Amino acid sequence: MLIHPWDAADEEEWRTWLGDHDFGQLIAAGRGRDVPIVVPTHFTFDGVRTAWLHLARPNPVWAALDENPRALLTVIDDYAYVRSEWNAGAATPDGRGVPTSYYATAQLACDVRIVDDPAEKAELLNRQLGHFEPGSGRLPVSAEEDPDRRLLPGIRGVELTVTDVRAKFKYGGNKEVEHRYAIAARLEERGGRADVAARGHLMRRV
Repeated sequence: MLIHPWDAADEEEWRTWLGDHDFGQLIAAGRGRDVPIVVPTHFTFDGVRTAWLHLARPNPVWAALDENPRALLTVIDDYAYVRSEWNAGAATPDGRGVPTSYYATAQLACDVRIVDDPAEKAELLNRQLGHFEPGSGRLPVSAEEDPDRRLLPGIRGVELTVTDVRAKFKYGGNKEVEHRYAIAARLEERGGRADVAARGHLMRRV
């Protein structure tokens, strides 16, 4: 991923952003494959260096992770299309503007540990339940009581230890301040879900 200096996210920025995001793609390259395995998935992140998720046992990702216990967990959101006339500066002739995309993304390179112990899988699931549905009334997952005990063999857990992060917040950081304000106004006027979030990043980074 190309990251220009003006698009680079510092550690506090990407950690804060990732704290509000819990769905991404697990990408496993394996060894000698034509293309990697890509799995859309929910996950939980401790905010420091560890993420957890679980997937069905028949998932094809397991073979790739056996071949190479490394993976990328990638998240992208707050994306917006910036029209050509919006992105054109004052010096650009009318009708010659170049459109672009705004987005935020974090790519976490990780060491992978597969979790098959029933008690540890139950702990992983309880961590996810605590994150995604706190106070829902769902009883804690049990490795010893049915139906949980019977269902647990159908999944495998994944513990990801983050070893490197590449994070990018592409929001016109190479533009003049006045130009960024003008694009922000356009995003506000268009008012889509992602436009609102993109405008927030743009204004925060001015």
